[in-house]
Amino acid sequence: MNLNKHYEEMWSKSLEKFERNEFQIDPQIDSSDDLRRGVTLLIRPSELVKTEISNFINDLKIIEPHQYYYPSSDIHITVMSIISCYSGFYLGDINIKDYEELIALSLKNLRNEQIKFKGLTASPSCLMLKGFAANNQINLLRDNLRVNFNQTNLNSSLDSRYEIQSIHATIVRFKTEIKNKKAFLELLEKYRDFDFGTFEVEHYEFVFNDWYQKKEFTKILNIFRPL
Repeated sequence: MNLNKHYEEMWSKSLEKFERNEFQIDPQIDSSDDLRRGVTLLIRPSELVKTEISNFINDLKIIEPHQYYYPSSDIHITVMSIISCYSGFYLGDINIKDYEELIALSLKNLRNEQIKFKGLTASPSCLMLKGFAANNQINLLRDNLRVNFNQTNLNSSLDSRYEIQSIHATIVRFKTEIKNKKAFLELLEKYRDFDFGTFEVEHYEFVFNDWYQKKEFTKILNIFRPL
């Protein structure tokens, strides 16, 4: 797919909704009753890139302080939701070793990857960074995971919500009405094509997580390094 075209289409559709005040508010972000859990393979950006992201987030907070902003510790790229979050899933329900073996197999023979975050995209419910992979290794890994998991009877829900193809990172979710829409949209336009930096993918994290990948609910199960 043409990834930048995909991001631009998402942005255009969402911007139309933003201008009509059709923001999708997430009522569960601060809920202590949200027990949705799953397991995910993900990537964390470098500290230098996270600093650039935090600078942007701090500018947004001045204008809209009451939205949900991802702390640096929680920012990630989802490679694959192995088991998408749902209430009633517990880590003890699966044999972690079986999953680790398939992930390791899927990573075999892949090259190193470099990711650039440049610009913004959006959905009606959130803001995201546009990510681009230099060597297409992320989508090759996703394809390997699909093939390998489809050949087993392991509990999994790969692509159950949609077939993941992008390399975005969600950084803001809307949890209340936007109060300063004009200033908010002007700041988004300022950062529309901002270069947040490039980083090497040093490892992949296999985690047990909640819906939002909050640090306090996330447990690292294993770390895989490119071979």
